[in-house]
Amino acid sequence: MKGKTPKESHTIMNELVLPNDTNTLHNLMGGRLLHWMDIAAAISAQKHCNRIVVTASVDNVSFKQPIKLGDVITIEAQVSRAFNTSLEVRLDVWAENIPSGTRIKSNEAFYTFVALDQDGRTTPVPEVIPDTIEDMVLYEGALRRRQLRLILAGKMKPNDATELKALFFGDEQ
Repeated sequence: MKGKTPKESHTIMNELVLPNDTNTLHNLMGGRLLHWMDIAAAISAQKHCNRIVVTASVDNVSFKQPIKLGDVITIEAQVSRAFNTSLEVRLDVWAENIPSGTRIKSNEAFYTFVALDQDGRTTPVPEVIPDTIEDMVLYEGALRRRQLRLILAGKMKPNDATELKALFFGDEQ
């Protein structure tokens, strides 16, 4: 299976925030944004592995700035690392007010997907081949983020998270 660069999975999705997407303060509802982010991330993951993917986890999503009615949302997604059958996708969300010409970064997150074959069983995915410094930083950090996810899900013991322990304790382990 041939590896792919993160650039090959790069996905850009745009949405216009309409009244049905907002709360009573005319801000975009968080659930709507998470829905759009899930779609963009899934497209990116599918482009990487040419398979159907399902969402396995969503990391902490912080709302740095409110997104207003009438703003145009741009969601950029790109696979940052692949493991055996799963992929981590990095997302950045921008909100643009076209009349005023302002653009702000509103959110960022990591989503994890699992690739499935035609029978619904997990299937191996191509490796990620980082080709920029930013790609390499995200790639290297992905193992620590994965270990944290597994610990929080109860699928890994903290003592087994060697990459995370190294981050906190260095060589004194």
